[in-house]
Amino acid sequence: MELKTKINAEPGKQDLTITREFDLPVDLLFRAYAEPEIVEQWMGTKVLKLENKQHGGYQFETSDAKGNVVFRGNGTIHEFNPNQKITRTFEMENSPFGVQLEFLEFEKLTDDTSKLVIHSVYRSAALRDQMLALPFAQGISMAHNRLQDVAGKLK
Repeated sequence: MELKTKINAEPGKQDLTITREFDLPVDLLFRAYAEPEIVEQWMGTKVLKLENKQHGGYQFETSDAKGNVVFRGNGTIHEFNPNQKITRTFEMENSPFGVQLEFLEFEKLTDDTSKLVIHSVYRSAALRDQMLALPFAQGISMAHNRLQDVAGKLK
């Protein structure tokens, strides 16, 4: 089955581009990244902090059934333009990937459809390739499928 979320990663480069079209108005797609209650539903993680402003920060955390933290991600928001753009850093704690820089762009296609383009820059091509060796493409596509389902119910 072909994934709806597309990843373009040119050989030897330290960045990648993630593209996905949604059957959602652009303002609803943007809310899915900006409102903690929606983020928690589609990401399946707890939002500990989400300060949607320049120099704001965010922190997400996922625990297993015993309460052990299995994922913690955080970063700083550098640019926040509603329904248009979020520029932020992203770091997964206790992983080899280090900090990456993410440019999220939200585009209105029609009144009921929109597109998300995420340009991620890694410290090195080797780190980016390590990420791509994981089930990264399947994971981001599954998350975006959940985003479509969760946000679609808010129309």
